[in-house]
Amino acid sequence: MESEPVIVQLHHDSSKGAEATSNLPLPDAFLQFLNQNGIDPAIYTAGDFTPRYIRFLLHVIFALLCAYLCFLVFERLKPGCEEQLEAIEADIRCKLEKVEWLPNFYSLPPHIQIASSKAYQEGKIYGIDAASGAAVSALNISTGDHVLDLCAAPGAKLCMVLELLGNSGSVTGVDVARHRLAACRTLLQKYELGDHCRLFVADGASFSLSPIRVHSDFKSLNNREFNMEGDDLLYKEWSSRRPWKERKKTQKGREKGSLQPVLHNQDPELIYYGRCAGVVGLSKSELFQTVSSHDISQHGYDKVLVDAECTHDGSIKHIQKFENWGWTTLERRVLDAERTDDLTVLQFRLLTNGFKLLKVGGYLVYSTCSLTYAQNEDVVEKFLSLNASAELLEIDGSKSWPCKSGRIPKTLRFDPLTCRTSGLFVAKFTKVAT
Repeated sequence: MESEPVIVQLHHDSSKGAEATSNLPLPDAFLQFLNQNGIDPAIYTAGDFTPRYIRFLLHVIFALLCAYLCFLVFERLKPGCEEQLEAIEADIRCKLEKVEWLPNFYSLPPHIQIASSKAYQEGKIYGIDAASGAAVSALNISTGDHVLDLCAAPGAKLCMVLELLGNSGSVTGVDVARHRLAACRTLLQKYELGDHCRLFVADGASFSLSPIRVHSDFKSLNNREFNMEGDDLLYKEWSSRRPWKERKKTQKGREKGSLQPVLHNQDPELIYYGRCAGVVGLSKSELFQTVSSHDISQHGYDKVLVDAECTHDGSIKHIQKFENWGWTTLERRVLDAERTDDLTVLQFRLLTNGFKLLKVGGYLVYSTCSLTYAQNEDVVEKFLSLNASAELLEIDGSKSWPCKSGRIPKTLRFDPLTCRTSGLFVAKFTKVAT
């Protein structure tokens, strides 16, 4: 039987000074789950009062000063468009408020919808959580970096990384779900951010392709997908109109159930690459090559983002949906011990593989939108105990962020009550020479 829900009340001072109250019924099993993880149940009512955020991308001489905004709806203003602030305020019919703790961010009331606005439809703004923006900021992306986003879908953080890079470096986006990665591709095209990006449908826990830069001592993959009929063809500029043979092969795959998750031993599938992503002019065998551990330490990715799959219990809007879906569904998706155990194994594998592909001196950020210890601090502790070359770092600038420290020093936790963002755990690592 479904447990009797408990009404959780949050008293909150609104912007007008009046006290507001929001109720959300939470079942006993979920309240016990929150208590075990030191999570205040009140965060699941704070979503009604948490602002949305937009970020304006500033265009300055020889540089793009990008830093991203946040929660639920974050809107990105393209380079050269900062003078349109007043026009966008008129478009969405509200005044924007500058966010002090993240550069170039502005907040707007939670009830404001932007999907029908001209700015959104013209690709000038998009949505991203503020805490997610902070996680990307923690990477300290620099001009020319080669960045790996190991769990790229649905794509907001991928877009932010590309904005920060500007017209330099490269980004490799990986996701296990083809349809979700296709949505990333649509975002890149809408916002014209894809020139330096390539997207692979692959298992992030086993993905092994290095960034396209100086290669040596490579061992080719046996990739049937791209060595069609034994021809080692060169990549031309990407087109959404694929060759007939490739379309036929994709159709056959769908008929056999290709929408199922990618298996561990499946080769990566390249579904998009920009003009400056380093793919054009390569042969298919050159692209699908692995590198030795020694080469990775020198020529691996400069920055790696592992925003791992999780139970999403830190996503307040996600938890609120269970009030309509039924709390037994929550118990199956969030509280089930077997599912949680499987997720923590996957999270550890994703973190381990992402770190493997990181070059010495590079940075890796691990994050989840769960607030549980098992999916965050426990994964970090296990990883550090088994990787002598991994060092946990303090995140630059985080002392001014309105977040809490995690159970492990130098890790961070965002939540609606403390930060006025969605829930997120963030940890930053570097790889040292051993």
